[in-house]
Amino acid sequence: MYTFYAPDLSGPTYTLPEDESKHAVRVLRLGPGDAVELLDGRGGRYAAAVADANPKRCQLRITQHETVPPRSYFTHVAVAPTKNLDRMEWFVEKAVEVGVERITFLRCARSERRELKLERLEKIAISALKQSGQAWLPQLDELTDYAEFVNAIDPTTTFIAHLADDERTALSSVAAAGAGCCVLIGPEGDFTPAEIALARSRGIRPVTLGASRLRTETAALAAVFTTHLSRE
Repeated sequence: MYTFYAPDLSGPTYTLPEDESKHAVRVLRLGPGDAVELLDGRGGRYAAAVADANPKRCQLRITQHETVPPRSYFTHVAVAPTKNLDRMEWFVEKAVEVGVERITFLRCARSERRELKLERLEKIAISALKQSGQAWLPQLDELTDYAEFVNAIDPTTTFIAHLADDERTALSSVAAAGAGCCVLIGPEGDFTPAEIALARSRGIRPVTLGASRLRTETAALAAVFTTHLSRE
């Protein structure tokens, strides 16, 4: 069954945007009566049928609706985007497929990417939502200065994953406590000593994701997986 994203869905019918209408009718060759699924990204999952196969304004009739509750565990990853944006796009796609509630992009001292446009990443997140069947679209935050973010986040549920010589606890052993957590992932050159010290001064605990030295995007995805596995 084909899935479409419908963030503004309300009422018994829904009209696909023109680009989606063209894709549904011309490419997928959907016709009257064909069944589709709609996701609103806010927990709403809808069964629908094509009512009018117009390639500019394909109208769907809602036949069934269910509300998927949010996950009991809130996963938030704050990561410094890589210079190669393809690698961050890969992370967003896979994190949405696995299930993540929020992604914040950090501007760190060693960040090679100082600017970031969310439009492309938001489209990738929506595509991953449709592909995976997840009911909740994660929140994607604009690029935020590291110090600003660290000073605003709740330190009791936040952890920093870094590579410096330090006493670190396995994320898997601490993430299970509470109803959620935020994990900080640094840029390719890792967090600076000053950034690590700032986090520690705020009460943010250092963690490790394992013995391997991971790429930024791999570490961010590993954090998502680890928090999920810790709840099983």
